[in-house]
Amino acid sequence: MTKRNFEYNVDTVGGTMNRYEVAHIKDGSEIYYYIRCSEDMSIVAAPSKYLKHKTKSHRSPNTIRRIAFSLSYYLTYLDSLNMTLSDVYEMKYDAQHIHFTDFLAYLQAGKHTDEDRNKLPNNATCNAYLKDVFGWFQFLELQEETLGNLKVLESHNVTFRNSIGLKFSLARKTFRGYLREDNQIGRTIERDSILVLLKACPNIRDQVLLLLLAETGFRIGELLGIRIGSDIDVHRHVLKVQYREENINMARAKNAENRRAVISDATYHVLLGYLSKYHELLSRSGYLFVNLSGESAGKPLNVNAVYAMLLRLEKKTGIKATPHMLRHYFANERRKNGWDISLIASALGHKQITTTEKYLNIGGEELEEASRAYYESSKDLLNIDELL
Repeated sequence: MTKRNFEYNVDTVGGTMNRYEVAHIKDGSEIYYYIRCSEDMSIVAAPSKYLKHKTKSHRSPNTIRRIAFSLSYYLTYLDSLNMTLSDVYEMKYDAQHIHFTDFLAYLQAGKHTDEDRNKLPNNATCNAYLKDVFGWFQFLELQEETLGNLKVLESHNVTFRNSIGLKFSLARKTFRGYLREDNQIGRTIERDSILVLLKACPNIRDQVLLLLLAETGFRIGELLGIRIGSDIDVHRHVLKVQYREENINMARAKNAENRRAVISDATYHVLLGYLSKYHELLSRSGYLFVNLSGESAGKPLNVNAVYAMLLRLEKKTGIKATPHMLRHYFANERRKNGWDISLIASALGHKQITTTEKYLNIGGEELEEASRAYYESSKDLLNIDELL
């Protein structure tokens, strides 16, 4: 039998005073999240079983981690009410509805964490936590038929047609008490700000990282998973996203997909300079982005290190930047240059066009200009002159 090495870690984000802790075990390349009681360190079986199911279903570690915290918040909420899951199922519809809307209010007020109350979660985040909890409830119902179904998750049929016109109906369960979400367009970053950040970078690695985020539209997890030997086409100036689960730095492509992006000649030459300068260091792991100094030199860069780097640049320049803002920049630049939205969606790895639409910052002035141009080119569309 081969010996298996386990690494145990406790995740403290979300507060350290809660009764329930989120922790994970790393078994080789696989990460298993679980919830334990901080009083006696015992594993809380029901939610931990659900988290293991999510891992086996190949959900991303970051998604499972968020679900784990959502469940820990709800367990703490139940404790505050001196309630169990069985008590929730025994409630009548109106009592259940109040129970879950009160949970949303509990989250809104920041009672789920002992962190800074000045940084309260927005409505969309609170709703996401509750949706995670409902997912757990539905898993329990499939596992334990005696539980029944939550009364507040009403079933309704959704009818739609696919691309060739076939009609489908799906039964979906919804909760009617979610918080109202502002339909906000995600933040982007302007070209001038990116140039300032590039000049402020302390090394060529950070410059390459910013350039590739801006020119590929890749998610940060996708970019950090790129390998030098197999994912860079030097002849065509193409970078490839390959779905892997065994990345040392926990980087992973979303939706188990493979994508590619062409980079500019200028960025390609900067990339070559980086590869040449740090060739010996990069060859140790084979990853495109690695730590450049210290005990971890040569080891693959992780997401936390990227955000720390961006925070240092923000303190230096006063310009806030995140990998997601650079994805928004990528989308908006392509739109301004005439790309069809379906092409942008494909480049970003979006399954739904509606997701891509939220990336596109179309202002009122631009809409006005587009309308004027349309009317100018379509003066005789309705033969209005004949009415005058």
